[in-house]
Amino acid sequence: MSDWRVRAVRASKRPFSRPATRPADTQPAPEHSMDPRSDEPVDPVALERSLVDAAVYRDGRRTDTPSDLADIYRALPDQPGAMAWIGLFRPAAAQLLEAADRFNLHELAVEDAIVAHQRPKLERYGDTLFVVLRAARYLDEAEEVDFGEIHLFVGPDFVLTVRHSQAPDLSAVRRRLEADPELLALGPEAVLYAVLDAVVDGYAPVIAGLQHDIDEIETEVFGGDPQVSRRIYELSREVIELQRATRPLLEIMKSLEAGFGKYGTDDELQRYLRDVADHATYAAERVDGFRQMLQNILTVNATLVSQRQNEEMKQLAEAGHAQNDEIKKISSWAAILFAPTLIGTVYGMNFTDMPELKWAFGYPFAIGLMALVCTGLYLVFKRRNWL
Repeated sequence: MSDWRVRAVRASKRPFSRPATRPADTQPAPEHSMDPRSDEPVDPVALERSLVDAAVYRDGRRTDTPSDLADIYRALPDQPGAMAWIGLFRPAAAQLLEAADRFNLHELAVEDAIVAHQRPKLERYGDTLFVVLRAARYLDEAEEVDFGEIHLFVGPDFVLTVRHSQAPDLSAVRRRLEADPELLALGPEAVLYAVLDAVVDGYAPVIAGLQHDIDEIETEVFGGDPQVSRRIYELSREVIELQRATRPLLEIMKSLEAGFGKYGTDDELQRYLRDVADHATYAAERVDGFRQMLQNILTVNATLVSQRQNEEMKQLAEAGHAQNDEIKKISSWAAILFAPTLIGTVYGMNFTDMPELKWAFGYPFAIGLMALVCTGLYLVFKRRNWL
């Protein structure tokens, strides 16, 4: 095995996230039986089940539906002007390495397709295009965005699609093209257009779902929901992921448009691809707008939270000030009442030798002294605004 094949097999053993399961009639074989990333032997049946669909087309019509990849490799050379379209779902490294031999695929592109988790891009290796796209779908119940990844090898007489996730489902794309033989007759580029169109159109419901979420967040922000900050953060992450999926599409479409003349792209197909470019531009601009909106909402939320905190602090300060005033009043009256209590207590002692005990004016003097002390304390506290 050559060095690059060794690298590809090793890279295929790196862990990556798995999509949700599908019904048994459409789901590929279980991971433990079909996944070359494990050390278990690869089940030949599982290898075939990763083949979602394969067909040979001529003049836009299906002429052959081989049951395995070997039949496609044998049938294609026997039909001049024909095109093969092979769809794989999480294939084993062995399948991609075999396809690399049959279709002369570049080793770097094959490694990317095996490992997955690539950024959207378009690369040309000789007469073969390698395109990576990230599809998205909005999950209503969870109110979140689920991302998928698809790799396309587009050659002169073949298209090889490799998916590592449930989305996008390319069966609808294949049915659409088979229902339009004139478009499919334009060759592999027509398949590339249809896949691009399906991915870009799939962004529309995602954008609508995110717009609804943002509208709800705006209501929650001004309603003072304490959990809204977390929701803003989670939604911002989804918008950033969607931005990473849509923004590179613009460069992909520019690269395709730049090669229209050089590679003789059909005029009608050029118009279709420009339409996809317009939709991709619209989607990218909306997503950019969402990110800016969320930043503004986050700023407004922080301002409102700060204002509410200031109001709470102001209320606490006012309550503390009012409490201090009440304490001052209580303390002042306590001091005023303490003075006559002290004088009365002294004169209430039962001792024989007490000053002024037998003085005729002793009682009025005690009462007057109490009144004088209380009045003096009252005036002092009043001047200090304690009363």
